Amino acid sequence: MAFNDLDLAERLDIAREGTAYFAQRLAALADAEFDGASLLDGWSRRHVVAHVGYNAAALCRLLDWAATGVETPMYESREVRAREIDEGATLSSGSLRNLFAQTAAQLDAKWRNLPGDAWNAEVRTAQGRMVPASETAWMRSREVWIHTVDLGNGGRFEDIPDVVLDSLLDDIVGTWRRKGEGVGLVLEVGGRRLVVVQEDAPVTATVTGPLASVVRWASGRGAVGLTAGADRLPPRWL
Repeated sequence: MAFNDLDLAERLDIAREGTAYFAQRLAALADAEFDGASLLDGWSRRHVVAHVGYNAAALCRLLDWAATGVETPMYESREVRAREIDEGATLSSGSLRNLFAQTAAQLDAKWRNLPGDAWNAEVRTAQGRMVPASETAWMRSREVWIHTVDLGNGGRFEDIPDVVLDSLLDDIVGTWRRKGEGVGLVLEVGGRRLVVVQEDAPVTATVTGPLASVVRWASGRGAVGLTAGADRLPPRWL
């Protein structure tokens, strides 16, 4: 079952669980460790925390759009988004902790107070897709679960719910297909799922492993736990 096949209440609960998971690992991070490298090239842990905090604020803007009908983009531009994260990464560790906590609480309040008919209102993602406001549950789930791992202090793909991992893999492979990447690549997941990235291409490489390991690899977070294909680099996702 895909994430968006779940009832909205279940989707929101998973997003909240991911937020709590991120909060747990953030609390375990000492202030002196904020300057350490994350699992994302070029980003410190400060960047990750700033990004997750500002992502919640951006999703609040989409929910305001859904509630009022007044267009309120997530970000003014990609450049503004990148600058906001870079500037946020210069905040003190205490300020970054507060940023995360406050924006997460604001987002949860927006979810709780959004009128029922507004969940179907169309809003625009940062990638330009028009989606119903209910998609914010998936957008937040993806951010908090993956970026907890990116903090590099104990977060694991194995802790992410299977329904989130399955939908992440669908997202990643869908992006590869739209870009025409991953030609000849096949993903074998735990002996139960076979994903051919480009259907009409002959197979040239196979990546095999448990679901969590394959999603970790596909998302660009390293080849940990794979049983085949660990020497191959994945196509770029985002």
